[in-house]
Amino acid sequence: MKALITGSGGQLGQALVMTAPQGDRLYAPDRNALDIRDRAAIAAVIARETPDLVVNAAAYTAVDKAEGEEAEAIAVNATAAHDLAAAAAAAGARFIHVSTDFVFDGTSPLPYAPDAPTAPLGAYGRSKQMGEEAVLRAHSGALILRTAWVYAAHGANFVKTMLRLMRERDEVRVVADQIGTPTHAASLARAIWALDAARARGIHHWTDAGVASWYDFAVAIQEEALAIGLLGRKVPIVPIRTADYPTPARRPAMSILDKTSCWGITGPSAHWRVELRIMLADLAQKEGKGGN
Repeated sequence: MKALITGSGGQLGQALVMTAPQGDRLYAPDRNALDIRDRAAIAAVIARETPDLVVNAAAYTAVDKAEGEEAEAIAVNATAAHDLAAAAAAAGARFIHVSTDFVFDGTSPLPYAPDAPTAPLGAYGRSKQMGEEAVLRAHSGALILRTAWVYAAHGANFVKTMLRLMRERDEVRVVADQIGTPTHAASLARAIWALDAARARGIHHWTDAGVASWYDFAVAIQEEALAIGLLGRKVPIVPIRTADYPTPARRPAMSILDKTSCWGITGPSAHWRVELRIMLADLAQKEGKGGN
């Protein structure tokens, strides 16, 4: 099989390259090699590479910045997603598009099922919702995979930000009233390959197992990092309310995703803390700080 992976410079894109099934051929251009906002460039690449599968891991993900750049967010998350899906459909290639829990408003006390009504709170969520709708219009066999709170040993993310702040500050303040599920990019990538092998289509959800607040996540990051020497000291982590940390974009307060349909195909994912431990060990190795 030959797969085209967009967004290969990002957390998920790199994880997809590292976890690809043995024997598969990959073409994984970064944004410099393929600007997905260029419809003609998309058509030319797919015509040249003739992939069996296109995985769109590229996205505009600057949630707060999107409030002032909604047109740019739509160009990447909706228009480009449509053009990729349409080109894949015309070439007879399968198409997988990665979306987000931000398409929901976070008011449900229960996990969101894939067919739950969407109601994004801000520009980023609206652009991703538009992308989902555009992809399904352009490619009848497409798979939309929603996920949440993605992190990896490479790239910028909450885990690495917390580690930096815990090294620099004497106290860290973290929001405790937003609930979701941390998701290791490598876990998500393995799920994508498994879903493609099963020829899954429609809308599915994938995160690691369990739930947490951002505060819970930060506490776990510190505990696990101290255990393997990534941090040399413990600092107080103070839970705060969302209202105490205002941001340009509103975020869902409760965005747990129901993975039942997905896990019926792939099997259940590991608990998020298990995956966090794996990621931190990888990061410790990259930083030359041991680990166990």
